[in-house]
Amino acid sequence: MTSTVAWDGHAKGSRGYSRVLAALALAGVATFAQLYSTQAVLPLIAAELQITAAEAALSISLATVGLAATVLPWSFLADRIGRVRAMALGIAIATLLGLLVPLAPTVPVLLGLRTLEGMALGGIPAIAIAYLNEEVTKVHTALAAGTYVAGTTLGGLAGRLVAGPVGELWGWRAAALAVSLLATVSAVLFLVLVPKQRRFSPAPALGFRGALRTLGGHSSNPKLLSLYLQAFLLMGGFVAVYNYLGFRLHAEPFGLPATVVSLIFLAYLSGTVSSRWAAGLTTRFGRRNVLVAGIAIMSAGLSMTLVENLVATLAGLVIFTGGFFAAHSVGSGWTGTIATTGRAQAASLYNLSYYLGSSVIGWAGGLAFQAFGWPALALSVIALSCTTAAVTLIVHRPPRYCR
Repeated sequence: MTSTVAWDGHAKGSRGYSRVLAALALAGVATFAQLYSTQAVLPLIAAELQITAAEAALSISLATVGLAATVLPWSFLADRIGRVRAMALGIAIATLLGLLVPLAPTVPVLLGLRTLEGMALGGIPAIAIAYLNEEVTKVHTALAAGTYVAGTTLGGLAGRLVAGPVGELWGWRAAALAVSLLATVSAVLFLVLVPKQRRFSPAPALGFRGALRTLGGHSSNPKLLSLYLQAFLLMGGFVAVYNYLGFRLHAEPFGLPATVVSLIFLAYLSGTVSSRWAAGLTTRFGRRNVLVAGIAIMSAGLSMTLVENLVATLAGLVIFTGGFFAAHSVGSGWTGTIATTGRAQAASLYNLSYYLGSSVIGWAGGLAFQAFGWPALALSVIALSCTTAAVTLIVHRPPRYCR
């Protein structure tokens, strides 16, 4: 039975704190390496299966749709059986499904497996943030959340860097298998390292009406709604850029091979740094200011990719990625602070918005790209970012104090 003895949580520098972050980083590898495993080989999938760029991108979008559809059910299950058990169950199911993806005989089967894989992975992102808010001391939760997001960038990067070269040598099926094996190892290490819960108490079954009340309370909170909008628009634009930049670099005037194109995901390392850096800056400048600064940096970097110059494009991608993860690390951690009850559900709504944006805008960006080229896609994403910044500045205005 979970202990209910008063305890402040794992403090920064303690062994428990290190194990929490290491375990969640491994969960991030198992989750995000699988979720975006086909992104680095989309041109290869399109060529082999004779489908369009937007159709190939459905292997990403449907996985994220599956994740978005299940984050809320997973959050309620985690309230009953515990955060660690729910995460372990989700990772195990997703890993098994991932091992089946390379065997898919047709496009519909491939897309079906990817959807189910995403549904299983819905048990990780939101629950991880709720787990952090319960098991880490309150003063260090923002930094811990930033560190967790940094770990997810490494997970996504690892999957893409493995998939690109393997796909170039042996095809996209071998690439998917290699990523699934990486995820399997990460899942096992997560189970070994993750500390037992000490502050979790099983929640009573809310029933349908109780669940609606909890979700309705979060959905009517303007501050949470602005963060959900930020997650939808920024993540959608981010995925659209990475989905279709590979096609742009693969074509003229750049003409880069698939292995070289897969190296663009090294730009994720800037997100690994910026997510922790931004989380640390919130104590000095406030979450609102750091989040908006991240959006501004993201837009500035993307504008550099409008130049048909490889160096400028790659530099812009690094800046764009760093700005995105700075904003995301602040936004994801902020939900747990604003929501005083139903934190798993508040985080789940953030992730629902986040992955719906990935699915909808990440796919729709391909329509703009195919019809009007890269400038149309890049300018659309910049417009979405500016909208997000404006909403954040208006909704999260600091309170005025009367003298």
